[in-house]
Amino acid sequence: MNDTQLREILKNYPTPFYLLDAEELQNRMAFLRKHLPSQVELCYAVKANPFLVRELLPLADRFEICSPGELAICQKMGVPSEKQVVSGVYKNALLMQQTVQHDVQAGASTGIYTVESMSQFSILQEAAKAAGTKLPVLLRLTSGNQFGLDGDEIEQMIAGRFENPWLHIRGIQYFSGTQKTSLKRLQREINLLDSFLEHLSERYGYQAEELEFGPGLPVSYFEGEAFDEPVFLREFSALLEDMNFSGKIILELGRSIAASCGRYLTQVVDLKTNRQGSFAIVDGGMHQLVYFGQSMAMKQPGIRVLSPYSEAETHRWNICGSLCTVNDILVKQMPLPPLHIGDVLVFEKTGAYCMTEGISLFLSRDLPKVLLATSSGKIRILRDSIETEIFNTPNYFEEI
Repeated sequence: MNDTQLREILKNYPTPFYLLDAEELQNRMAFLRKHLPSQVELCYAVKANPFLVRELLPLADRFEICSPGELAICQKMGVPSEKQVVSGVYKNALLMQQTVQHDVQAGASTGIYTVESMSQFSILQEAAKAAGTKLPVLLRLTSGNQFGLDGDEIEQMIAGRFENPWLHIRGIQYFSGTQKTSLKRLQREINLLDSFLEHLSERYGYQAEELEFGPGLPVSYFEGEAFDEPVFLREFSALLEDMNFSGKIILELGRSIAASCGRYLTQVVDLKTNRQGSFAIVDGGMHQLVYFGQSMAMKQPGIRVLSPYSEAETHRWNICGSLCTVNDILVKQMPLPPLHIGDVLVFEKTGAYCMTEGISLFLSRDLPKVLLATSSGKIRILRDSIETEIFNTPNYFEEI
């Protein structure tokens, strides 16, 4: 989307707002499909950006769901249950029973459920039994944190799989973090999974049908972080193709899919200079814009001024948001053209996490609009601006 198109949008929608580009999202999915092995499927992590679920419905093979809210969103957006992977470190027993029962009564295939603990195994077993169906599950192997099961716990479940008529163990799930730029680290993880799956086959005669793997593919957000992504993906793909495992491989991706399709637009509302430097105050802030690791203020993200300035004219600006806290600094000492009140700043690659991961209720500022530029060029309001004071106002009007 070029600057002329952005200026047209600004005529109808005041800042700040998020803008998602459906065509860019389609192009990104095509790029990933092209540069990854053809047999590999793609699972979208809904937590990266729930506003993209509907657009990704024809593009993604599965949707990773980690909360009741995300489940409700996917249901409302028409995601078929068979494309849902119900994950998460906490699973409410009643909700699991209701969800499985709903699918069975509707005559639909159930979703796939991950098992993160021995208690979750029992919860899902009871949910399947109550609904009278065999439930497909993935056993999550821990990477050494609060998520997933130890290898010996998975072995225990595999060894007793014939004694459990209600759960169909489809395979293994594994995720250990995000923004992995080291192919050596990815190779170690792939080797670990390959060896573990081979061990399950040799010792228990268990042939996993699928492996869902979250590789945490990196996104370059800041100056100096650029890398040759096609080469990186080619080498990563070679690691996958060298595996002994012959079952289906599903890559769970969030940031890698969503980041590039988003922009955040915010307007300069005040300017000042003191002994610490030049400051531009914008009508947005850190409550609405979150980059990976909350380290944006110390680095230089993709940002430009939506004005016809010469690139030769630069000045170092500290871009600060509208919150009354010294922490509300979006970027420090950013070289930009001379700024004026009313100028609009465009932050790139904000399609993942930015609109949901921030401290959006702090100081009761409005939640900004979320706009979608459709493939046909039309603008759709996915969420209108919302006054947050309704969430932060105490209620003294109802007696307990």
